[in-house]
Amino acid sequence: MSFKPKDLKERILHRLQIAQGHLKKVLAMVEKDQYCIDVLHQSQAVQHAIKETDNLILENHLKTCVSDAIGNGKKNQAISEIMQVFKKNG
Repeated sequence: MSFKPKDLKERILHRLQIAQGHLKKVLAMVEKDQYCIDVLHQSQAVQHAIKETDNLILENHLKTCVSDAIGNGKKNQAISEIMQVFKKNG
């Protein structure tokens, strides 16, 4: 996979670093037996950062890989791959 434009890769890595930071915080909070609601808020921050990462990757995939697949007559294969991803999340 290739991320285009190049700054997209930096944005994805930044989002993943944010998620990693939040996850480390969740782990520390659980180890310290901190208040459940505070842990949940931090966990939600992890999930949000991952979702934003997924959105960036999907957008890139649609603009590059899917566009190329359509141009090469592989539209149905590209659609099938995307549908499989959404079925896993369903």
